[in-house]
Amino acid sequence: MRLDTPKILFALFIVIFWSCKSSNTVFLPEVTNEQLPIDTLEALSSEREKLIPLLEYKISEYQESRRRDFDLLHTSLELSFDYQNEWVNGIAQLELKPYFFPQNTLVLDAKDFDIHSFALIGKETSQDLNFRYDGKKVTAYLSKHFSANDTLTVLIKYTAKPNENSGEGSQAITDTKGLYFINAKGEDPNKPIQIWTQGETEHNSKWFPTIDAPNERATQDIKLTVDAKYRTISNGELKSSKMNGDGTRTDHWEMNLPHAPYLAAVIVGDYVEVKDEWEGMQVNYYVEKEYEEGAKKVFQNTPEMIGFFSDLLGLRYPWQKYDQVVVRDFVSGAMENTTISVFMEELNLDEREAIDSEWDGIIAHELFHQWFGNYVTNESWSNLTLNEAFANYSEYLWYDYKEGRDDADMHHVSEMEQYFGEAEEKQVDLIRFYYEDGEDMFDSHSYAKGGRILHMLRRHLGDDAFSAGLKHYLTKHAFSSVEVHDLRIALEEVTGMDLNWFFNQWFLASGHPVLEYEVDYSQPDNLLLSVAQRQDFSNTPLYRLPFKVSWYAEGKRFEKELILDKAWQQFAIENGTPVSELYVDEAVEILAEKKSFRGKNHFINQYRVSELGVARYEALDSLSSMFGEEMDVASLVGAGLKDPFWAIRELALMNIAKHPEWLLAIDDLESTLFDIAENDPKNTVRLGAIELLSLIDGDKYSPAFLRWMNDPSYYVAGTALSAYLENEESFNRDEIAERFAGEKNIRMVVALSDYYISNDIEGKGEWFHEKLDIMSGQSLYYFLGYYGDYFVKMPSEGKDKAIANLSALASGHRANYVRIAAFMGLFGFIDEPGVLDLAKKIWQQETDELAKRYQEFFLSTYLEEN
Repeated sequence: MRLDTPKILFALFIVIFWSCKSSNTVFLPEVTNEQLPIDTLEALSSEREKLIPLLEYKISEYQESRRRDFDLLHTSLELSFDYQNEWVNGIAQLELKPYFFPQNTLVLDAKDFDIHSFALIGKETSQDLNFRYDGKKVTAYLSKHFSANDTLTVLIKYTAKPNENSGEGSQAITDTKGLYFINAKGEDPNKPIQIWTQGETEHNSKWFPTIDAPNERATQDIKLTVDAKYRTISNGELKSSKMNGDGTRTDHWEMNLPHAPYLAAVIVGDYVEVKDEWEGMQVNYYVEKEYEEGAKKVFQNTPEMIGFFSDLLGLRYPWQKYDQVVVRDFVSGAMENTTISVFMEELNLDEREAIDSEWDGIIAHELFHQWFGNYVTNESWSNLTLNEAFANYSEYLWYDYKEGRDDADMHHVSEMEQYFGEAEEKQVDLIRFYYEDGEDMFDSHSYAKGGRILHMLRRHLGDDAFSAGLKHYLTKHAFSSVEVHDLRIALEEVTGMDLNWFFNQWFLASGHPVLEYEVDYSQPDNLLLSVAQRQDFSNTPLYRLPFKVSWYAEGKRFEKELILDKAWQQFAIENGTPVSELYVDEAVEILAEKKSFRGKNHFINQYRVSELGVARYEALDSLSSMFGEEMDVASLVGAGLKDPFWAIRELALMNIAKHPEWLLAIDDLESTLFDIAENDPKNTVRLGAIELLSLIDGDKYSPAFLRWMNDPSYYVAGTALSAYLENEESFNRDEIAERFAGEKNIRMVVALSDYYISNDIEGKGEWFHEKLDIMSGQSLYYFLGYYGDYFVKMPSEGKDKAIANLSALASGHRANYVRIAAFMGLFGFIDEPGVLDLAKKIWQQETDELAKRYQEFFLSTYLEEN
């Protein structure tokens, strides 16, 4: 249950005791009758009484690391699966020893089990133990006190029922079953039968008994008995595979290096194995047969990534192998189980779709976890950012290495904006010990903000010191759990620097700097920069902030590092050579909101001289939004079409589309656009050019559209098909549409859908239903709007079936964004009998906060208007 009142009290507590964060704790004074008059004494006593509930709440809500009464040494599992009931039949043998203090009870996490027996076993004997089970934990009563010198082996026979009492997860992990049966009875012909697991945060105890905490660590072996036609994948190495004579096979997987229980995983399904390797180590990809060739393209950079990260960290990839598996209906984007990462079905791409694969970021993210999260693990969910910030930042590191700094910086800014969006409503400490559930930690603070902090730390320390510090941190804490101070101390031991100030303000506090600055250009050879910190100091630190200023003179770039450590501060730049523009944090390295007045000429010069793609992008974007009516801006945007950075070419195309008046103001525009559509190395840029050509003269470029709609890239082909069909003068549109009607790719399907809807094409109801059945994930989300619109316009084509399908998706789909889109689709039929009541029922049963808010908005808007 969520308690809003204590949250208000918590905010008050932070204000009152803010100085505790800098170790200057404020204590209420000791009071005696001799010191103070009675009325003052009574007032202070009253204040003390008011604080008591707050202080007691703080103590009770503190999320401590799991106490280690036992040390789990090894887990052996024998598992088989009941597909009809969606149960797991298991035998678990656990080796443990008391951690320090003698113990005569053993408590294990085991959620929603039927426990058939619990025994303590020795070399030759077995002793049944009395146990108590509350549905979440099982407590076994041992025959005596065992010491830390004793090793115990227990054997538990059980049936796990993961579907029972499963609930809403988090922004990152949307369900808590732990183990998932997909299409278990084979009733959906468009979906394979699969089993997969998702253990984070503490959900693996839904399918095997364990000490389900991130500060635990053990080796394991798992025997999986499955139908012989299915493949199994699990942690570590496949030691044996034995046919059983009854149509089943038992695979034995061994993980001989210790890892946290939440990182254990099993996958069962009809997969093909795409073999790859890195320096002789297995690096395989497992997908459905249809996507075998696509997987070779989607995951092709994995071996190079492993080598790059190994070199960067000075620590070779630490595990036995690395597999990557794509599953259906995954409850997260991906999960970094040790030696085997699992990915959502959006990575199921055929060979043609894989041409435009843009999944390197998520692939790098999960791979980097094999070091940060698996090899070294956060000791509690309060320290989650020690896992997720590093994985998030690995995306920048990879893009910088593979694609160049401009790509990496754009990704960095995108992540920064994601954090700023969340910070508008939520600002919490990065390392935080007060939350309702560990799932609450999976937010843009732990991920995006954490990654940006590492970027600033790397820039402050320098690349060599940063890499050396991370190597020391990983080596020192190998196969163990850590808290944030372990990272700080490791970096300090390598660099000899004190980093308390950095960690205190960024990891152990909330918020971010809000900077206002202005530049005095009255002395061009010695500019004066004034900077003020404007954040709310009642809940955000006054920052010590290293930052850089830069300028360009005589064709060269100059840079100077400064340190802001006051609420208001002035800096003499001492630039020497006279300059007219100073750039503050040109590379957007610091996590701060920056406010200043910079006029049109500033941005024009910034675009023309900056060596950094992210700065030129900012300049062009600012000019288009602030001075879009001025023709000299149009000319500069036109120059952006030839910028070496693809994101700027893409931005220029988008801004020209927003300003049709620019079409005549840019020299040689048509030929430039045609050349981009034909030859640009980035397909997203090509599609933008094709869209503009269709606006300029769709009939003129119709032959080119016919050619481009057969381009290998679906980005290009879908845009060209749409452009051709949108032009009423295009020849034989119906025949062209029919030629591509069998396509499954969302870009082609959307082009056809729009054509059918805009032109009231009859007889396509079944086509829309069929496409709905094969869509999933983001493609389904995009398609739903078109699906609903067609049947609103053409109700005789299958309106009732459309309402039923939209209702089922709005109430039952696993992804909240799909439920929202389907709910919106229902409103096209809201005046049909019973649909309003159906929508109200869906809203009442919705448990996801975001989805419920959207549904409530649509309902209330409709009711107010009617």
